[in-house]
Amino acid sequence: MERSPSELLQRTCEIANEYLETVSDRPVALPVDFQDVLASMGGELPLAGEPALQVIEQLRQAADPGLVATAGPRYFGFVVGGSLPAALAADWLATAWDQNAGLYVLSPAAAAAELIAAGWLVDLLGLPEGSGVGFVTGGTMANFTALAAGRHALFRQLDWDVEERGLIGAPEITVVTNEESHVSIFASLQMLGLGRERVIKVPADEQGRLRPDELQRLLGDIRTPVLVCAQAGNVNTGAFDPLPEISACVREHAGWLHVDGAFGVWAAASPRHRALAKGLELADSVAVDCHKWLNVPYDSGVVIVRDAAAHHAAMTLNAPYYVTAPGAERDSSNWVPEASRRARGFAVYAALRSLGRQGIAELVDRCCRLAKQMAGLLAEGAGVEILNDVVLNQVLVRFTPPAGGDPDAFTAAVIKRVQEDGTCWLGGTTWHGMRAMRVAVSNWSTTEQDIEISAAAILRCAEVAAASLSGA
Repeated sequence: MERSPSELLQRTCEIANEYLETVSDRPVALPVDFQDVLASMGGELPLAGEPALQVIEQLRQAADPGLVATAGPRYFGFVVGGSLPAALAADWLATAWDQNAGLYVLSPAAAAAELIAAGWLVDLLGLPEGSGVGFVTGGTMANFTALAAGRHALFRQLDWDVEERGLIGAPEITVVTNEESHVSIFASLQMLGLGRERVIKVPADEQGRLRPDELQRLLGDIRTPVLVCAQAGNVNTGAFDPLPEISACVREHAGWLHVDGAFGVWAAASPRHRALAKGLELADSVAVDCHKWLNVPYDSGVVIVRDAAAHHAAMTLNAPYYVTAPGAERDSSNWVPEASRRARGFAVYAALRSLGRQGIAELVDRCCRLAKQMAGLLAEGAGVEILNDVVLNQVLVRFTPPAGGDPDAFTAAVIKRVQEDGTCWLGGTTWHGMRAMRVAVSNWSTTEQDIEISAAAILRCAEVAAASLSGA
């Protein structure tokens, strides 16, 4: 006999709590036989449905070997934060409430949460009051939406309605990016019909910062409207493009300045680190991931556009059966690429309210401090080189074998051993032609002890890798 929904959800809550209570003690990630996971979770689709509780218990058991403890304090791969308790709880409520945040009439509560959180974010990051704000799935869609608004504004200068007429036969605009822009910028340009190969890439300095002198030189040869993409927080080094100088160049050419601030933009919320984001308020649009450094559950990005009218025009949609907001209320589908979508604003609202201004600043400051601690501990190891200036939460590490040999291959071997060890998890990257270990500290629950344990594990893995080369 099928149990009641309340019994099912109570048991599911127990399973979730058991996982969260032990997540800091389990290996962050271990090698997995994916075929075993498929076999445990798969098989033929049952002819008759199974009891819901049985499904959940089976899913719990089958999925466990394939879970990565990204919610825990020693996950340093990519830029991934765990979920704050308040944000996780609000996300559970959003799912239970089953709210569609597309239209005001579908959920006035979801519309209110987004509108309030939007105002808090604009103020917290020091961006212009009255900016358009959209709650999207993540950084890629935030970049996409911002660049769509920029595309609209630039074609409007050319008296071309790009939303109505498309790009066939359209006059030209030029896209300019940092040569080290994140891949999501190029994915967005691809989807917007602006192309990945037609982009002009500006050289960056030794930390990955766009060089404004090179930008000025390149813009001098361009005779079309320009859409310039800068970044607040290089994905490898955490370095910030010099936004005041870049903005001045863009303004001279009546262009649009977009800033990909997926994780780095949160520095603007910290008095101690705000100087890194100087000039952010000059941007025409900003993209940010909330499921990175704000530590909310996944499916949460925000786009902020100075020209709210351009933002609205680029995204708005309507249909005869829509019941639109009657007055000043917000139809959220007018600010994002989606219509029906989950009410992701509740989790952002809860995270902001639970942390407050001071808590957000402390979260940013603590992660930056821990990143410096990690760099300092690793630098004590033999043959270890820190490649970047640790200005934010990113650390780039390179390992040289003790008896000579290929540092790229050795660094890759150390990374592999760390991933197999399970004490912590981090990834690799290629930085200016060199293989490097990439450490990102973004989790609200990470402590100094976690850094000490993780650094010791990394150095131990490097010693084992060196011993294997010597045959010891």
